Amino acid sequence: MPPVARGTVKELADFLGVPLNTVYIWNHRHQGPRAHKVGRYLRYRWPEVEAWLEAQAVNRAT
Repeated sequence: MPPVARGTVKELADFLGVPLNTVYIWNHRHQGPRAHKVGRYLRYRWPEVEAWLEAQAVNRAT
């Protein structure tokens, strides 16, 4: 299995355009994309971030 690229909390916040503290709050509340602890650091797998983001899509009636 090839390694999966992982992003930092800052990279995730920048990617989503949200404040850094929002990502930490999501993690504390078990919301947002799933985080992985690597030592004392949080890391995010980009495919999981993309899947979470897709699940947040709003269906609009046309």
